[in-house]
Amino acid sequence: MENNTASQHSAASYKQHDQAYILAVDQSTSGTKTLLIDKSGNIISKYAIEHAQIYPQPGWVEHDPMEIYRNVIHAIKEIVKGSGIATQQIAVITLTNQRETAVVWDSATGLPVYNAIVWQCRRTTDLCAVLNDQGYEIQINAKTGLVLDPYFSASKFRWICDHVQQMKAMGKGNIHTDRLLAGTIDSWLIWKLTGGAVHATDYTNASRTSLFNIHTLQWDEELIEIFGVGNLGLPQVKSSNEIYGYTADPELFADSIPISGVIGDSQAALFGQLCHQPGMAKATYGTGTSVMMNIGEKPVASVNGLVTAIAWGMDGKVNYALEGIIHCTGDCMKWVRDQLGLFTDYSEAEAQAEALSDNEGVYLIPAFVGLGAPYWVPHARAAIVGMSRSSGKSHIIRAAMESIAYQVRDTVALMEAESGVPIVQLRVDGGAAGNRLLMQFQADMLQAEIVKPSAAELSAIGSAFLGGLCIGYWNSIDELHGLVRASIGYTPTMDKRVSDAFHEGWQKAVQAVIS
Repeated sequence: MENNTASQHSAASYKQHDQAYILAVDQSTSGTKTLLIDKSGNIISKYAIEHAQIYPQPGWVEHDPMEIYRNVIHAIKEIVKGSGIATQQIAVITLTNQRETAVVWDSATGLPVYNAIVWQCRRTTDLCAVLNDQGYEIQINAKTGLVLDPYFSASKFRWICDHVQQMKAMGKGNIHTDRLLAGTIDSWLIWKLTGGAVHATDYTNASRTSLFNIHTLQWDEELIEIFGVGNLGLPQVKSSNEIYGYTADPELFADSIPISGVIGDSQAALFGQLCHQPGMAKATYGTGTSVMMNIGEKPVASVNGLVTAIAWGMDGKVNYALEGIIHCTGDCMKWVRDQLGLFTDYSEAEAQAEALSDNEGVYLIPAFVGLGAPYWVPHARAAIVGMSRSSGKSHIIRAAMESIAYQVRDTVALMEAESGVPIVQLRVDGGAAGNRLLMQFQADMLQAEIVKPSAAELSAIGSAFLGGLCIGYWNSIDELHGLVRASIGYTPTMDKRVSDAFHEGWQKAVQAVIS
């Protein structure tokens, strides 16, 4: 049960201080950040810690849920200690997270029964193919707005269930299948932070599991049966601007602090970018890239490779979005750095790429875990094409960088076609949004304006906005619009015919990989 006495004390105590803050937790694919955000929307302090990427087999990606939880606790402690604030000045803890990554844990022991299976992981490709052959893809898409793909959580939950049964049959482990809970990373962290009192998620994360009906806004029994995960306890689904529970560890906080502003990272960035009106769009550049357009209160079904997502839930009502999910963007640059050793830091990579006037016909197709939107070819593999004897490391770096912009262009073109709304301005955030060369090339590829806000960490900002609205830290959405300002814009400088010629070369390279 929720600790209402402690919660009332916490809500009152922060208001006694002239300066109160929101503590935002941003749990991403690569690591965890904690940020202190003030009433002006400014980030006054930030702490970051990475976690291990586990690759048991080619195409498999895992995280250790306990490591992630320990890192969250560590990051919270470090930002409080480093900033010198009193814990009574923390108005609310908000949480934004990597989506789709699946965790199953034992409710009695509080321990995961297997590592978290990450959204990038392709181990359930064959399971999804079987379900497709059985004719379930249309039904799944109609109910969830998603394509039938290993990217989403349901097939990952099924794999963990099957693994647990195999371990039991072999006499390994002491797992009681009747007390298993399942969720995405947000649910896992909420459960741990509240001492096991709350098993909950928000509409955005629930909608990424392939088990949630985005029309009825309920877990769907038919989908649960299709994926064979009826033995798992699924979380209660809440609006992002509700209080989910209260911190339960007295060593972390003497007073319990409310948890609110729970939302998947890409949707959090959409909210933080102030894309609150239908037709507004943003791209979040991270390990992968999410291109998302607000489509309002009625879902639009995609038939060509986009997904229909819940943008956010507020006060029991939801807004919808069209989304293009690009598997590999920032991760491609990381591969060029770590596996090929062609640069050491990203400023060096930008300088290397900028030393060339163009790509000289070299394209990198980053299908390391298949291709996502708008192709959805899970078996595709990466390739570098168009190299000549004179090609060098600068060509590969530039090709990797440009692959991000090409994939975004393909996704935006499809989004415009399906929504009937031209995107004349794309708001951007994430690490790669700070790359001037890439953002200019993105504007050239889209023949549209690119706008980068002055605020960084838009996912954390978005979750903080929602949590702040919940507790009255801010009073209305209108109040938020004065807090996020544009810092830099990019307009096309490349002739459209030249842009189209580069893109045609990209399309030929993609066809060579997927044909």
